[in-house]
Amino acid sequence: MIVSTKGRYALSVMMDLAEHNTGEYLLLNDIAARQGISEKYLEGIMASLSKAGLVHSLRGRGGGYRLAKSPEEYTVGGILKLTEGSLAPVSCTEGRGASCARAAECRMYPMWARLDRMIFDYFEGITVADLVREGGGGDNYVI
Repeated sequence: MIVSTKGRYALSVMMDLAEHNTGEYLLLNDIAARQGISEKYLEGIMASLSKAGLVHSLRGRGGGYRLAKSPEEYTVGGILKLTEGSLAPVSCTEGRGASCARAAECRMYPMWARLDRMIFDYFEGITVADLVREGGGGDNYVI
């Protein structure tokens, strides 16, 4: 599993929105400048986040973006699944074995399934609020 630039930037943007969560809409160009992300690339990320209901968007004067919920309600896992599609370490765990005809007799499948569960539990156990509080990471996330 490799998290793409889109996934990393989506997390950065959600942290930025959480850090500046005053109820006001934030301008795309301000977010882009703070995060060092091109506005064009950020537009696509924000469209995905908005379509999924993670952020509210408002066009026109006074418009921009803001969180749809509190930072505590967003998990890193939820954001990464939205942007990455899957966090599975191998393809056979994406559908819980359904994608592989040999899953029932595969002696490695239990190992991959446990790793998949560890990844899921790890990322679902971290919220955007945690990232903001901890400065984006650190030893507090050790399994």
